[in-house]
Amino acid sequence: MPAQASDKRTPAQSNGHAKPDPAPPALPPLPNPSTGSANPSASLHALWGYLHPALDHIVRAPTNNPSKAPAIDVSYHMGVHTAVYNYFTAQSDSSPGPAGLAGFPARFSIQSDKGKASGADLYEQLDRYYADVAREIFLGAPADDSTLIHYLVPCFNRYSAGAQSVSRLLNYVNRHYVKRAVDEDRGWLRLADVLDAVARTIREDDNREKVQKRLRECRTEELKKWGYRDGDPPARVAQIESYAEAASPPDRVVPLTAVAYRRFRLEVIDPLLAVPKLKVSKGGKKKRPPPTLGDKPPLPRGRLARAVKELLESKGGDEEEKRRLAGELAIALRTVGIKVDHPLRKKLDKFLPPEER
Repeated sequence: MPAQASDKRTPAQSNGHAKPDPAPPALPPLPNPSTGSANPSASLHALWGYLHPALDHIVRAPTNNPSKAPAIDVSYHMGVHTAVYNYFTAQSDSSPGPAGLAGFPARFSIQSDKGKASGADLYEQLDRYYADVAREIFLGAPADDSTLIHYLVPCFNRYSAGAQSVSRLLNYVNRHYVKRAVDEDRGWLRLADVLDAVARTIREDDNREKVQKRLRECRTEELKKWGYRDGDPPARVAQIESYAEAASPPDRVVPLTAVAYRRFRLEVIDPLLAVPKLKVSKGGKKKRPPPTLGDKPPLPRGRLARAVKELLESKGGDEEEKRRLAGELAIALRTVGIKVDHPLRKKLDKFLPPEER
């Protein structure tokens, strides 16, 4: 929850106006916990016990600025990096590498069934952690549709700031485990996803370069579902690919920020977008809402769609604030992997600055 401001008032000034309350001080960096003689990289249990306070501080602790995650002490930051590095190194030394397929690059290798790649257990633990945090956010949502977006936008901003900070803290996981998994064809877009499309277009005399070109074209077609346009600069392409990563199913290995955004989509956004099922009458037919003035009966909407309608069509209130909330919600939906052709995205994207569309 946001930190509360102090109730202490400052004395009135000579002009009769009181000074505004000063902003509460930012949380101090979380100090490095003492581990005594224990080795935090000795096992996943020990490593998680060392990491967990840092994660909770970064992702869950109250803050005055939802767009900035609370910090941890420099020594704690270095301790985490060292513990993760040592843990991965110990696993790598004791685990055989994946078996490669003759004549194919590393991305077409087969992961050994005898054990997971080093880092897989920590990656899965982080995924479960984000699922728990996102579920807490969903369960804390207000029942009133008129206040849902006012709750959701700052919650997402706080969650996003924490996820980005954790990704920087645990960058070794991305560099060591995620990159390797993507090279082994376990990323958001796999060879099997595009193989049928490629197979229909290649000829017997096509060389390897032509096949790879077709694979890149299929990847481009996939990225267009999240807003890619021909000629987009590399930075924008990377950003759009992060949306596709967040939209991937949970079995795909993606960078840690995408893991967090994917869980926010699965645990928060998807349930709020879900359209309630029509009630079934005694005769077995689904009951539809009664028509009004000869119009077609309105179809049921999900909670988030109703909340957006309430926000944009309600009378009174700060119109600039409404536009800000609509624009920030559009960014959240895009970030967690909702496709550009989704009706709610189409409605909200109009509130984004032109350069963001």
